[in-house]
Amino acid sequence: MKHLTLTTAALVLMATGAMAQDLRIALQSDADILDPDQSRTFVGRIVYASLCDKLVDITPDLEIIPQLATEWTVAEDGMSIDMTVREGVVFHDGTAFNAQAVADNIERSQTLEESRRKSELSSIASVDVTGDYTLTLNLTGPDATVMAQLADRAGMMMSPTAAAEKGIDFGLEPVCSGPFSFGERVAQDRIVLNKFDDYWNADAINFDSVTFLPIPDTTVRLANLQSGDIHILERLAPTDLAQANADEGINVVSAVSLGYQGITFNVGNGERGDTPWGNDARLRQAFSYAIDREAINQVVFEGAYAPGNQPFPPTSPWYDADYPVEARDIEKSKALLAEAGYPDGIDLVVQVPNTTIPLQLMQVVQAMTAEAGINIEIVSKEFATLLSDQSAGDYQASQIGWSGRVDPDGNIHQFVTTDGGINDSGFSDPAVDEALNAARSQADTASRKEQYDAARDVLIVESPLVYLYHQSWITALDAGIEGFTPYPDGMIRLEGVSLSE
Repeated sequence: MKHLTLTTAALVLMATGAMAQDLRIALQSDADILDPDQSRTFVGRIVYASLCDKLVDITPDLEIIPQLATEWTVAEDGMSIDMTVREGVVFHDGTAFNAQAVADNIERSQTLEESRRKSELSSIASVDVTGDYTLTLNLTGPDATVMAQLADRAGMMMSPTAAAEKGIDFGLEPVCSGPFSFGERVAQDRIVLNKFDDYWNADAINFDSVTFLPIPDTTVRLANLQSGDIHILERLAPTDLAQANADEGINVVSAVSLGYQGITFNVGNGERGDTPWGNDARLRQAFSYAIDREAINQVVFEGAYAPGNQPFPPTSPWYDADYPVEARDIEKSKALLAEAGYPDGIDLVVQVPNTTIPLQLMQVVQAMTAEAGINIEIVSKEFATLLSDQSAGDYQASQIGWSGRVDPDGNIHQFVTTDGGINDSGFSDPAVDEALNAARSQADTASRKEQYDAARDVLIVESPLVYLYHQSWITALDAGIEGFTPYPDGMIRLEGVSLSE
C-alpha cells in the first residue's frame, strides 16, 4: 500500500472540497526547447501532447482524425487542400484561434531561421484564408505527406500573439491551445503544466496539473513508480519488465513503435565530417557487418524489440525486402576495413545519451566491433547537449534514434535529403533527393514504394545511418490510472485519463 503525505495546502483544499490532483510523469530525459518549430526531442513531443493541440491527430490504428481542423478535402489534382477549423477555441493567452492563426503558424514554420519544420512543410506554396474558419493550402505539387505532417509538430498551433512577441525565445514560456498551459520549468528537474479551464474539450481532462520529471536512470524511475512518487513511467526498460509485471500496484501496457534506433555518422556536417569515417562508406559498412542485431535484442532488450537495418521495421509495408537484416559477418567487416586501408583496425568516437539503455547498448556494440578491429570510444552526454552537438556537426558518430511518423516520409526524407531539416549527417546524393522528393508527390502506394526502394539502393551502400533495432513503447502505470491508451507514436494523451488514489 502507498502512504500519501498531505501538505498544508492539500489539507486546505480537502477542507474546501476541492482536492487538486497533480499527475506526475517520469521522462527518460529532459526536453529541449519547448518551441514546436525549433524542438526535436521525443520527450518534448510527450510534453506537447498536453500543451499544444495540432490541426489533426491519429488513432491507435494510425488513422488521421480531426483535432483543431474539423474537415479537409484534397483537390482532385492534388494541388490544394481545403480545410475547416474548429470554432470556439482560444490560446492560453486569450488570443482567438481561427484560420488566420493557422496561416500565421505555417508562415512561421516556413520562415523562422531556426525552424526545423521547413522541409516538412516545403510543399505548401501559400495559404489562402477564405473565411474566419476556412482556409486553403496551395501546394507546389501533389504531396501525400501533408496531413501526416500536420499530425505532429508541424501542425501544432502556437499563439500568433505570443510567437510575434517572443520570437526565438517563445520556447521559454510557450503559449499554445492544448488542455494544459505552461506553468514553470526547472532544467533537468521538472516541467509543470496547469489545467486550462477554457480548453475546448475541458470535460475530458481530469487533472489540475501535470508535472514531467526527467529521470534518466531506469531503475530510479521504476523505484519512483513503486513508491508512488510518480504515476506514469514512459519507456520502461525491458530488463525491468518482469519486476513491473510482478508488482500488483503497477500496470504495464505497450505499443509497437513507428521508429528506429541506430548510429548516425557525420559524413559532411562541418570539419568533423572530413574523417575516414565520413569519407569512406566501406568503413561504415564494416561497422554494420560487425554487429549482431539479434544478439543485441536478446542481451540488451530481453527479446522485446525487433532487429532492424532500415528506417522501417521488417513488418512494415515500406520495408525493402531486397535488403533483409544482415547476419553478423566479422570476416567481411575485416575485409572492408583492409580494403579501406585499415587492416590493423581504426578508432571511432561515438557520442551516446547518458541514460541507462543507450549506454548498455553501446557497451555491447563496443565489444562486438572490437572483434573486427573497430575500437569505439564512448562519450556520454546529456541528451539535449548531444542533440545540440549533433546539429552543429560537433561529433564523429552518434547513437540516436527516431520515434517514428505515420507516413514513411517522416522516417527518412528530412534525415538524408540535401539540407533536410534533421540531416545532421550532412549526407547529400542527387539520386536519393530525386527518389524521396518523387515519393512525396505520388498518392499511389506502389509508386511511392518504388521510390523508397530506389533510395534504399543508394543508402544501403553509403550508410550515413546504420540502423540497429525497432523498439516497443512500454509504459508502466500506477494501478490507479484508468482510461490510458498506448499509441504507436509513444505519446501520452490525457483525454479521458483519470487517477484513483
